[in-house]
Amino acid sequence: MGIVKINDELHEEIRKASSAMVRSINAQAEFWIKVGMLAETNPGMTFTDLMRSELQNAKVELKGLARE
Repeated sequence: MGIVKINDELHEEIRKASSAMVRSINAQAEFWIKVGMLAETNPGMTFTDLMRSELQNAKVELKGLARE
């Protein structure tokens, strides 16, 4: 584990987003970092595609929840 230095403005945006997304500040920052890494390594995938893939990799059952 380490410390990541970010500017005050970005920290404030993470704080606000973490409240809206019901995550800790650290969890929100980690989520954004992971999504950014996934987006950079999978440039042809949309955010929805990335999230669907991550949920499938975690063996989350989405049957009956998807909107047709």
